[in-house]
Amino acid sequence: MGLFDFFKKDKENKEQRESLDKGLEKTKTSFFDQLSKAVVGKNTVDEEVLDDLESVLVHADVGIDTTVKVIDRIEKRVARDKYVGTSELDRILREEIADLLQKNDSGSTAVLERADREANGQPFVIMVVGVNGVGKTTTIGKLAHRFHSAGKKVVLGAADTFRAAAVDQLIIWGQRVGVPVISHGMNTDPASVAYDAVKRGVEMEADVVIIDTAGRLHNKVNLMNELSKIKRVMQKVIPDAPHEVLLVLDGSTGQNAFLQAKEFTKATEVSALAITKLDGTAKGGVVIGISDQLNVPVRYIGVGEKMTDLQLFDRRTFVDSLFSKK
Repeated sequence: MGLFDFFKKDKENKEQRESLDKGLEKTKTSFFDQLSKAVVGKNTVDEEVLDDLESVLVHADVGIDTTVKVIDRIEKRVARDKYVGTSELDRILREEIADLLQKNDSGSTAVLERADREANGQPFVIMVVGVNGVGKTTTIGKLAHRFHSAGKKVVLGAADTFRAAAVDQLIIWGQRVGVPVISHGMNTDPASVAYDAVKRGVEMEADVVIIDTAGRLHNKVNLMNELSKIKRVMQKVIPDAPHEVLLVLDGSTGQNAFLQAKEFTKATEVSALAITKLDGTAKGGVVIGISDQLNVPVRYIGVGEKMTDLQLFDRRTFVDSLFSKK
């Protein structure tokens, strides 16, 4: 089974949907409580309801710019349909948000299909970036588990060498999943670690190589230089590496995650996003805002602590879960 087939099957798995529903529970509860208050005593979607809805979306950390887009879409819908009852608001919101996400969904499966093709020859190399504390190393461990469970050979590279805990944590994840971890220890050259990890991946005919990188953002120029160097040395082994630059963001930080994403996209070419810790926050709407504003596909979402709780993001499944009531 190829990577694309594996993830396609995984997406449709009933347990995954149950995990997603549970992971978005706090966001759903908060969202629907506020939405109910916005429409109480109202029969139609009028200007007052739209104003209240705007506040609800902002509170869910959808973001100002994206919220304005959603409200504009609903206003046009109301004008076109002449009469829209508040009882229809859930359905309309669901449709408009899913449609908005579709406009920023380009390439969401193309990279997975490409991963399969790359695995037939050289390893598919994923470079993972993100600030400390967002769940970056844990996300790498969960990704390794997914690929390994699908029968793929995986190599991890511990190139976050400025933080001892990051190196040790990745080694523990490697042992837990059962995949090799290339490490030179703390305070060593990150690019050297990345080079050796990719080289080892080629030697053992691995399917996937995942490189952890340092999570510092205090100096954008230094970060840019470091990530550029890591890319250059990996390309000595595989000319078009990395095939994916995955930015990990902590969904529980709401709009701070969006600000981090903007800074990282300035420092390096981010091709996909993983948004973690959605199970511990009522700010799950940030997934909608980040996807819309950055025009970078959300590839994965983290909805729990288990290794299987890192899910491939599907906009329709996400929106359906967000709007499903208990």
